[in-house]
Amino acid sequence: MAELARDFRMEREGFGLHTRHTIQRRSDDAARREWWGMDTELVIHARNGDQQAFAALADSAYGRLHQIAFRILRDRPAAEDATQQAVLSMWRDLPQLRDPDRFEAWSYRLLVNACNSEFRRRKRLLPTIADAMAIEPVAPDAFGHLADRDQVERGFASLSLDHRVVLVLRYYLDLSLDSIAETLDVPIGTVNSRLHRALGRMRDALKEADLAELAEGAVR
Repeated sequence: MAELARDFRMEREGFGLHTRHTIQRRSDDAARREWWGMDTELVIHARNGDQQAFAALADSAYGRLHQIAFRILRDRPAAEDATQQAVLSMWRDLPQLRDPDRFEAWSYRLLVNACNSEFRRRKRLLPTIADAMAIEPVAPDAFGHLADRDQVERGFASLSLDHRVVLVLRYYLDLSLDSIAETLDVPIGTVNSRLHRALGRMRDALKEADLAELAEGAVR
């Protein structure tokens, strides 16, 4: 899925996130915390009820969490609501976090749960929410790939939320399959299955778009 990986990579770099190679070369715990912008001592203080420490922690994480939520939901108001709910869940559940070094994966899990809740809520309010999400453009494309991005976007919008999540975690955050399994609290076999099905659906959507384009050209 070169188009999907390319688009996520462009978006990730545009928002200041590091590439997979950077993360792999600096795989020690200190480097991971620096990449996340997270201080373990800050997590510990926040876990113990320090409101100022939590405010600093939430402020450093909020922008990145919001961009992840938008990659999943493809709707900015929905992403904003999901991110706010995730941050509230962090404050409520942080005392139960045993290992401060797992804050990153734990926060992703809370965000994914919030995205699922927000997606279900908006589908009940608006049955055509998936279509509405597909319409909003992701970002201006300065590289001449507007047609490809439109096809990718339509294919992505056709996916279930579970399938969107694994694609975003894999290709936008560049998480390993093991890390995705830990984040989602599911077996790695489930991650592999969801990723395989999601990529298959994306390939089918891109093939259908290509065939429609050829048919349109034939009748002109």
